Amino acid sequence: MANTPIITFCHVSKEYTLYKDDRERFRALFIKPRKAKINKALGDVSFEIYPGESVGFIGDNGAGKSTVLKMITGVAFPTEGEVQVNGKVAALLELTAGFSTEMTGRENIYLKGYILGLSDAYIKEIEPRIIDFAELGDYIDQPVRTYSSGMKMRLGFAINVNIDPDILVVDEALSVGDASFRKKCRNKISDIISTGTTVLYVSHNPTSVAEICQRAIYLKKGKVMFDGSVDEAFTLYQDAKEAEKAKKAKKKKK
Repeated sequence: MANTPIITFCHVSKEYTLYKDDRERFRALFIKPRKAKINKALGDVSFEIYPGESVGFIGDNGAGKSTVLKMITGVAFPTEGEVQVNGKVAALLELTAGFSTEMTGRENIYLKGYILGLSDAYIKEIEPRIIDFAELGDYIDQPVRTYSSGMKMRLGFAINVNIDPDILVVDEALSVGDASFRKKCRNKISDIISTGTTVLYVSHNPTSVAEICQRAIYLKKGKVMFDGSVDEAFTLYQDAKEAEKAKKAKKKKK
């Protein structure tokens, strides 16, 4: 494992302003709201991930997992602190983000490639692999607006897994196509992991995290509660959930 981190979070905090409606959000572009409600998605989060590591992110919904991943993929930016990502990221999260519905599937391969900072020559090199993997047939040269949601996701998946990423971000809840295509996707992810690519894996399933990851980061209410072995992370996570259940049950009895 290299000595230089591929991902670094240094005292990162992220706040979102919550608005009652779109009108209030629009007004905020010109006038700072006096009583804006602030949601602190992350609070003073620090960690380092090294090349070749497979790290699971666990925690309840709203714990901050998605915010961390959005920062790694460049979709969101910290309110405070610093995020450094040294490498090409493939995110198997919002697979259809960045597509133009009026462009064909083939044209969108190039568009997505440009967004990812790939050269014309490299996109041309991987284009046949992407088309073969997506299994869209003649639809590859039809406008994406004619695609079903499943077809768009297949194209998005095919692009992301064939760019030879340095960092692969995977959401366990990902479901693409029929059973045979999902198996093909899982096999491809396994192949990428076996090459030593850095993997960030989001899941609530301790078995699947243990199969893929040697390390887990447990987040709760925007803070890192534990960073270490998968077994210990899930033990603390489950203990916290049981404690919350017991607390709620005690309140009901009163």
